[in-house]
Amino acid sequence: MEQKRIYEQVGVAMTSRSYAEYEKMFVFNTEDLRGKHVLDVAGGASSFTAEACEKGIYAKASDPLYEKTAEAITEHGLQEIESVAAKMAKLVDVYDWTFYGSVEKHKAGRVASLHHFAKDFAGEKAASRYHTSMLPNLPFEADTFDLVLCSHFLFLYEEQFDFAFHIAALKELLRVCKQGGEVRIYPLLNFRTVPYIWLTDVINMLSELGYIVEKRKSSLPFLPNSEQYMCITK
Repeated sequence: MEQKRIYEQVGVAMTSRSYAEYEKMFVFNTEDLRGKHVLDVAGGASSFTAEACEKGIYAKASDPLYEKTAEAITEHGLQEIESVAAKMAKLVDVYDWTFYGSVEKHKAGRVASLHHFAKDFAGEKAASRYHTSMLPNLPFEADTFDLVLCSHFLFLYEEQFDFAFHIAALKELLRVCKQGGEVRIYPLLNFRTVPYIWLTDVINMLSELGYIVEKRKSSLPFLPNSEQYMCITK
C-alpha cells in the first residue's frame, strides 16, 4: 500500500496569508464587517489586519512573533516562504489549486502579503493593531470583538498541543468575543489532513457550556478534506 504523502511541519510555521484568503476560509462579507471589531489570533505576518483596516474594519492581530522587528519578521518570512514552496512542489498533485493557480503564484501571493504586513507593522498605527501574545492568554478585555478568527493554528497542530491546551485556547477566544459575536476556526484538520482527533469532544464540551457550535462550509478548496470551518456563537 502506498504511504500517504503529507506536508511535513516542524514547529509552528509563520504564515503570511492575504485578506482574500481569509474571505475564502471564513466566508464573511466585507460590508458586514465595516465598523466592527475583528481579531486575528496567531495572525503571523498575514496582511489581513492591514487590509481590513484599509477597508474600514477595526482589526487587530495577536501573535508571539510581534516581539520581533519588521525587518526580522520579513527576513524570517521570506525564508519560510521558500521552504513552503519547496515542500509544496513535491506535493502538487495532493492539493486543489483552484484558488492559487500554481506553486509559483502561491509563493508570489505569500511574498506580497508579507510585504504588505511588514509595511503596516512598521507604521505609526502598529502599536494599536499588533499585540505580542500567545494562546491561551490574550491581552484584551472580555467581550471586546465582534468576530475572532484563528487560521491554521488550532487543531492543525494536534501533535504539538494537547486537548487541554485547545480547550483553554478556545475559552480564551470566547472570552474576548462579544456576546452574540462569533469565533471562527479553520481548518478542522491536522497536518495528516484528517479531522482533529478530539473535534467531537470539543464540540460537545462547548455545546454543554451553552455555545452554539456549527461546522460551516468554507470556500477555500486547497487542503484535502478542508471544506469546513468551525463557527462558535457566544
